[in-house]
Amino acid sequence: MNEPSGRRPIRSYVLRTGRMTPGQQRAYASHWASWGLEHADGALDFAASFGRPGATVLEIGFGMGGSLAAMAAAAPEKNFIGVEVHRPGVGRLLHTMDDEGIGNIRVYCHDAVEVLRDCIPDASLDTVQIFFPDPWHKKRHHKRRLIQPPFVQQLVGKLKPGGVLHLATDWENYAEQMLEVLSAEPALANLAGEGNFSPRPAHRPETKFEQRGERLGHGVWDLLFEKR
Repeated sequence: MNEPSGRRPIRSYVLRTGRMTPGQQRAYASHWASWGLEHADGALDFAASFGRPGATVLEIGFGMGGSLAAMAAAAPEKNFIGVEVHRPGVGRLLHTMDDEGIGNIRVYCHDAVEVLRDCIPDASLDTVQIFFPDPWHKKRHHKRRLIQPPFVQQLVGKLKPGGVLHLATDWENYAEQMLEVLSAEPALANLAGEGNFSPRPAHRPETKFEQRGERLGHGVWDLLFEKR
């Protein structure tokens, strides 16, 4: 939906201007042409981009890409698409892919809402995963949180029937909001049962940040919902 003239859309992120390391810059320059995807190219042909058909996983906000790279390496039969607005994280992922010989990831460095709207065909994804999005913990900033009903409806439209939406957060208040929003979406069914969070599935790597949080007594909440 187009924004009214003169109004800026609410963003769920702040575009940081962190510098890329020399290694990240080299990886970006060397591998973007092979593994990068451009929003301006419009609708994405998965089979053409990956050179094969296959189950397709979309990860939004992959950070520095460690978890996404690990999941792709562990499931070489699947095709993974990562979306991240921060160039250093994209450079780091491309470096990891080259270093570890991971070839089943394609990357957008662009706003996820626009990528979903313009590039991802309807009913095309087997999984959408969003791990540890910015919690915007101050109440006045909750409107900036990514997981809101309109965005969830957009995600649902891109999932195949039987496809899975997998969210994770370490912020309890955000976990509760996520559960409320997903439970209210009639096209989704909670795989853990109504009102429940899911245990961390084995295929989601446990991050160092997560391990540190658990040592400090912080919780982590996973939500897995299936499209009816």
